[in-house]
Amino acid sequence: MTEAYAEREPRRLLEGGLSAPETVDASWHVRWDRLGPSEGERLCRDLLPEQIDFSTSGTTGPSRTWRRLAHRVWDEAGMLAGFVADDVPGAVVSFVPPAHLFGALTSVLVPAHLGVPVWYRPAFVGAMPRVGRSRVVVMATPWIFQLLLQHLDWVRGFERITVLYGGAMLPATAGRFLREAGPRRARIVEVLGSTEAGGVGVRTWREGEPPPWNLFPDVEFAEKSTVDEVVPLVVRSPRLAFRPGEAPPPVWEADDRVTHLPDGRFLLVGRGGRLVKVNGRRINLDEAEYTLRSVLDCEDLALVPVHDERIGEHVELLLVPAAGTGVADLDLAAAFARLGVRPKKLHVVSRIERSALGKLRHDQVEVVTT
Repeated sequence: MTEAYAEREPRRLLEGGLSAPETVDASWHVRWDRLGPSEGERLCRDLLPEQIDFSTSGTTGPSRTWRRLAHRVWDEAGMLAGFVADDVPGAVVSFVPPAHLFGALTSVLVPAHLGVPVWYRPAFVGAMPRVGRSRVVVMATPWIFQLLLQHLDWVRGFERITVLYGGAMLPATAGRFLREAGPRRARIVEVLGSTEAGGVGVRTWREGEPPPWNLFPDVEFAEKSTVDEVVPLVVRSPRLAFRPGEAPPPVWEADDRVTHLPDGRFLLVGRGGRLVKVNGRRINLDEAEYTLRSVLDCEDLALVPVHDERIGEHVELLLVPAAGTGVADLDLAAAFARLGVRPKKLHVVSRIERSALGKLRHDQVEVVTT
């Protein structure tokens, strides 16, 4: 089966709008490489509105609209293009919806910056595109690593493959992808950011444990801290978004908690709402999910913080079993031993609500306690 990627002219793509159904919901192909060196930039600057609205994912509360200046969005795309340019990619394959900031950047504007063709596909099911290039950048959200593992022949057909990733914490399948593809062929460029702040941090890795984070070139810490102190991530940046009718804020405080390193880099300790203490033990729920995924063979899982009358904070586990399996097929005892704590409750669910970028939504439905 060959996936139909309808060819779109760059002008038509931009004129239609980044959130148009034919741009978000259909598979398409754009030949930015057919334009002159500066023509892609000219088209983007001429056809994008001066201000672009993006909505938050709704992972921690109701979705809100944040406005960004188009030339700042273009500048951010240039930085992202710079992070992947050293592998000299000849094409982009993206799975990130352009209606979101990260998708607008990676599916539309980064390919325009690089001057390379891009293939976009919104669905997990379907054929991978035949790009006809030896080096490629894959724009990814969490589920894409499983897709790449299912298409290792396609992956191994490239001399170089860079995965530019943004969204939730990297899934366990990311490390497996790097091992299967090999460090000489594959690498991950991971971006830390938000709709409100844009890109804030970046790191690149090929094997082993991910390294510390570097700030984007135009971002600086707004507050100082001592080494090893866990503090909120507070930054200054010319790309901070603003609410319609309001001025851009002077600084942005993220929900992330970090530790500053002496060389200006930083470690991500966890998101504020994803850090809990259970019986005095601090748990980063994102890292804990990563651990569980390496032990439990399931379709999806998530840890959610809950209040406990006896000990204050606790966690519950949402689990979507793999097709044809049930809880009895899983070694939960081994998983909880790796986790270091037994969840207060286990819920078997038909699905886990996530944003388009893979982040856990704050409101979960269809929960059935076992």
